[in-house]
Amino acid sequence: MTKLFTCLLIVVLLALASSLASAHDPSPLQDFCVAVNNPNSAAFVNGKFCKDPKLTTVDDFIFMGLDAPRNTLNQLGSNVTLVNVDMFPGLNTLGIALARVDYAPYGLNPPHIHPRATELLTVIEGTLLVGFVTSNPDNRLFTKVLNKGDIFVFPMGLIHFQFNIGETNAVAFSSLDSQNPGLITIANATFGSNPPINPYVLAKAFQLDKSVINYLQQKF
Repeated sequence: MTKLFTCLLIVVLLALASSLASAHDPSPLQDFCVAVNNPNSAAFVNGKFCKDPKLTTVDDFIFMGLDAPRNTLNQLGSNVTLVNVDMFPGLNTLGIALARVDYAPYGLNPPHIHPRATELLTVIEGTLLVGFVTSNPDNRLFTKVLNKGDIFVFPMGLIHFQFNIGETNAVAFSSLDSQNPGLITIANATFGSNPPINPYVLAKAFQLDKSVINYLQQKF
């Protein structure tokens, strides 16, 4: 009986370990798995086919062009250039992604979440006000002003933002621990869903007049 209990306990622990491991990007089982849109390839890993390792070249492991400033002439005054597995096939199965973020003076990268990644932000130029909010019920705000060379971490799945409080352009680079971290911009998802969320639901949730909700839904 004791032996049976021990075996069952081992099975349960292994199952728990397996479920925890699958909650994030899977660990690679080979040196690399360059993504390729070829159904005749031998393997299919996390939504991407693997290029034959014998056909890979050094060009599969390089992405260029992040040195150039991006256009920030938009309502938010910011521009995010994400480099994930879709743009950089060599990232497949490696569990990482990168983003360049450009900010005009007083530009904002609005409150958003990455459902599959922790983010490490490094300020290259300018001064940013950054922060994240913890989950319910505390909803604590952790916020800080960052200058050139400062690094800040945003835990996985928490709402966070960056705001350029300077009068000059700012640039930051974000490292994310997922090849496809995902992005949910809070305002867009809430007021710009397709089809729209019932305005009475949003009016009650945000304690706003229905006319305000209708305006926001039209805006997004």
